[in-house]
Amino acid sequence: MKLQEIYALAVKKGKEVDPRGKEALEKLTEEEKEKYDELKGKDKEVYDEQRLKNPFHDTRLLHGDDDKEVKGVMVGIDFSTGEVTLADRLREKGKNVDLMISHHPSGLGVAGLPEVMHLQKDVLYQWGVPINIAESLMNERISEVERRVKGRNYNKTLDAARLLDIPFMCVHTPADNLVNDHLVNLVEETELNTVKDVLEMLKEIPEYHEARKYGDGPFVLIGSEDRRAGKVVIEMTGGTEGSKKSYEKLAQSGVGTVIGMHLSEDHRKQAEKHHINYVIAGHMASDSLGLNLFLDELEKEGVEIFPCSGFIRHSRNK
Repeated sequence: MKLQEIYALAVKKGKEVDPRGKEALEKLTEEEKEKYDELKGKDKEVYDEQRLKNPFHDTRLLHGDDDKEVKGVMVGIDFSTGEVTLADRLREKGKNVDLMISHHPSGLGVAGLPEVMHLQKDVLYQWGVPINIAESLMNERISEVERRVKGRNYNKTLDAARLLDIPFMCVHTPADNLVNDHLVNLVEETELNTVKDVLEMLKEIPEYHEARKYGDGPFVLIGSEDRRAGKVVIEMTGGTEGSKKSYEKLAQSGVGTVIGMHLSEDHRKQAEKHHINYVIAGHMASDSLGLNLFLDELEKEGVEIFPCSGFIRHSRNK
């Protein structure tokens, strides 16, 4: 596959299962084109034209020739300069590491992280939170995350990849959309009476089973296994953690149990205060599941996968 084809496929897969739906994403693209057409001079020079086709601003092709043929990909959850050096070393040993794919964003992907969080407004609305409340809660949280990411060294890892001329890409929200959709469908197909039922469902998934071997499998963070699950929702896409104030509204809308990748202490306290059961599926395993649902498509085209940096590879092509 060519580099541009891999990038386009990641965006396509993310769009197909985005909680907002096709029409909402098309509207976002139209609005972005209108903004671009109004730009002039230096503002237009610095505009990121990937925005015109890709609504996921935390997912970017950061370095590499679009037409480069890719036979092998090194994939990890987080990349630093060390992983770039590792990729170069593997190339020296004759491995076909033609591309590096990081799940967590780098470069422009980091700068775009707050923008993808708007997705969570629609998810909260689908869970029964009035849209005006969802927007108010998330606007506050998005501003907080934007302040937090400003000033980071966005390009540290990317600069290393450029110096060694290793193509580099980050695939964040598309992978998160894939794991989110996968688990939503599984919840709909499974009879979940208790929190224990939720836990057992997750344990059957290969990535979570593998994570249990090194002590990072699913567990109940809030509640207990014998508590009734109630309405079960999946909190796994939208950039990063949403508003800690949302749990009160979720409880009011009838949500009984949330399945998430991870939860900060402040968020935990609020979920517990409002009697929400919370099951941690696992961060690395959940990210791995989302990536695998994308990478299986590359594997079908003959692309070799080199897993590293916490990524648990499991192929569903067998």
